[in-house]
Amino acid sequence: MKSLMKGLMVACLLVNLAGATVLGNTRKSNITFSADTKVNGTLVKKGTYDAVFNDQSGELSIFKGTKLIAKTAARIEKRDKKARSTEVLTALEGMDQKLVSITFSGSYEDLVVNQAGMQAGGN
Repeated sequence: MKSLMKGLMVACLLVNLAGATVLGNTRKSNITFSADTKVNGTLVKKGTYDAVFNDQSGELSIFKGTKLIAKTAARIEKRDKKARSTEVLTALEGMDQKLVSITFSGSYEDLVVNQAGMQAGGN
């Protein structure tokens, strides 16, 4: 009986480790856009959203509640200092405000949006 329980514990541990590897590490934070902003071609209206970054896939997703608004590829760039708060960097390109990067509070990394990323969601 003891060996059966040990075997079950080992199996559960292996399943948990495999699941964590497949899912990757995700980071989530609330972000606020002070103006309508384009995220890889998708217009995101000004307001507060959830930003979720998946380390393994390199995807940054913007959600309003449970609705996916935009998804784009992003890369990680190291910072010199720890971010004191969540930072959203945008740039004016023509007549459009575009997302450049997001830094989550307490992070030593910037999530820089790739210009040729992926797109999803609606206006």
